[in-house]
Amino acid sequence: MFGNVKSLAYHQPNEEDPYLVMPPEEDDEEREELQILPTDNLVLAGKVEDEVAHLEVYVYEDQDANLYVHHDIMLPAIPLCTEWLDMPVGKTAEGRTTGNFVAVGTMEPDIEIWDLDIVDCMYPNAILGQGGEGEAKKPKKKKTKANDEFHVDAVLALAANRQHRNLLASASADRTVKLWDLNTTKCAKSYAHHTDKVCSLDWHPKESTVLLSGSYDRTVVAADMRAPDSKARWGVDTDVENVRWDTHDPNYFYVTTDGGMVYRYDVRNVPANPKDSKPVWSLQAHDDSVSAFDINSSIPGFLVTGSTDKQVKLWNVENDKPSMVVSRKLEVGKVFSTTFAPDPEVSFRLAVAGSKGVVQIWDTSTNAAVRRAFVSRMPSLEGEVQERTVGVQADQNESDEEDAAQEVGVAAGGADGWESMDED
Repeated sequence: MFGNVKSLAYHQPNEEDPYLVMPPEEDDEEREELQILPTDNLVLAGKVEDEVAHLEVYVYEDQDANLYVHHDIMLPAIPLCTEWLDMPVGKTAEGRTTGNFVAVGTMEPDIEIWDLDIVDCMYPNAILGQGGEGEAKKPKKKKTKANDEFHVDAVLALAANRQHRNLLASASADRTVKLWDLNTTKCAKSYAHHTDKVCSLDWHPKESTVLLSGSYDRTVVAADMRAPDSKARWGVDTDVENVRWDTHDPNYFYVTTDGGMVYRYDVRNVPANPKDSKPVWSLQAHDDSVSAFDINSSIPGFLVTGSTDKQVKLWNVENDKPSMVVSRKLEVGKVFSTTFAPDPEVSFRLAVAGSKGVVQIWDTSTNAAVRRAFVSRMPSLEGEVQERTVGVQADQNESDEEDAAQEVGVAAGGADGWESMDED
């Protein structure tokens, strides 16, 4: 249980954070393990194990090809999506202008915001939704009807606005999209553009008020959040899984579906009827649902898809001619998340997670087919190297019982945990 809040340590601006400063009696080995270096890469993964949900914070050391869990955070329900925030949120973050925070969407309607800079954190910094109103303000019976103040069903997707840092968008199984002001932790606006569960969101990389949303109603909507009636709609053949703007040319966006398809649309070509939507191109990427998707932010035309068929595929879509570069089964089970590293120095590193509760880091630049496909765009890829995939090393002290543990679910930075996490 969470105890007396007044007993928590605090610090003034420009002072050392007592949560992050190691006490002198700690041995050097533990100090080294907790220290995060500027060259380290952080990976977030939501996991369910033995009916206990938690958020794992991994550190990936690229030069040493080392991946390990730095610390974890207990969660109240199965995590479905995560979104990193660089804006401090909540009263305990007062006096700070930047930091590492994460918004977590779960099977519950509330959105929790946690401070990643604090190890062994016991309570979220803020709660967006009815749970954040306090016991005194809570009604005796929760509302079950969608409303303009908070979600009433599972939160399937989150998207932070990188140009307006105080804005966070959320999508829910209650069929609404909500815009949250992180300064007040209140819902600023609610949108009902869809008639079924809303499962994916993405902010336009240039037009900071335009949000793309995808739904199980088989439509995709691009809407200006300042003008609710200003929206365009496209249709697809099956349920939407992911939507994403093309960061290299924001006139286009991608849609992946439950039917294994990937579509590329021109936002300037809006159909009169969603059923008449015509993509620039379409691709049958997988036989099963394309549950995970990402665009490499540093290398134009480099895409990744992941599927419940347990395969991860890399694609070259240069000049609107999609072709598969390589396909791999990375032993993560059904693939729920595929995410390229955002920094140019490690842009070829791909984090993959799935239903086995395993996170793998694939250095795609070590694959011969990838090197051949993208050498013209990345001259540093010349030559041959040994292919490299990095996972968490098993502790020698772990018991055989743990080695034979049952499969667990994982949702690493995406809403795809909404899919069944059971293995076939």
